[in-house]
Amino acid sequence: MSGAKTLLPSGDATRCVGAGQCVRTAPDVFDQDDGGTVVVLVAEVDESHRALLDEAAYLCPASAIAFTERG
Repeated sequence: MSGAKTLLPSGDATRCVGAGQCVRTAPDVFDQDDGGTVVVLVAEVDESHRALLDEAAYLCPASAIAFTERG
């Protein structure tokens, strides 16, 4: 086993205010629908995305961005 962790990004559409910080920070992981609400593009990413996910979660004014670890 490699010990690599998989990160599972999430966006809470009920909390999202459409600020778009997640998209600007991690555009390969997050997008926005036509109404500006967060859309998660991928179910999982590797450990190399950790800093971007941390930053996206930190910058979100509604605390709608999070991720969990697996592995």
